[in-house]
Amino acid sequence: MGLLDSVLGQMLGGAAQQGGQAGGGLADALGGLLGSDGQQGGLGGLVSKFEQAGMGDVIGSWIGKGENAPVSGGQLNEVLGSDVISAIAGKLGINAAMLLPMLATMLPKLIDQLTPQGKVPEQGLNTNEELLSSLSGLLQKQ
Repeated sequence: MGLLDSVLGQMLGGAAQQGGQAGGGLADALGGLLGSDGQQGGLGGLVSKFEQAGMGDVIGSWIGKGENAPVSGGQLNEVLGSDVISAIAGKLGINAAMLLPMLATMLPKLIDQLTPQGKVPEQGLNTNEELLSSLSGLLQKQ
């Protein structure tokens, strides 16, 4: 996971240098996907997208306790759509081909960490700081 650690470390480092605001960092890029104020409907909206794509069991494994089911970059592209993937990649300054495998590795772990009670929080994620904290925790566990 050296490349993933390196890229995520640089993104998180950039976020920390900006006073935790994650202006161009990973938390900011994922905030629209997972945050309650995001255009994608937050974590609940993401669950709905997976369910509509017939992959509710996959994201359910990330939320629930136990092993996280794997997901491929292609599956994420199908669930989220190429426009969303391109927008996230653009915010991070990388291309979709580089983003998808990283997202496929990181997203199950991130969602697992954001749902420690085994369910989607009713209030959703309120700030990018919650995402940044969870992302930092993921890197420390690596």
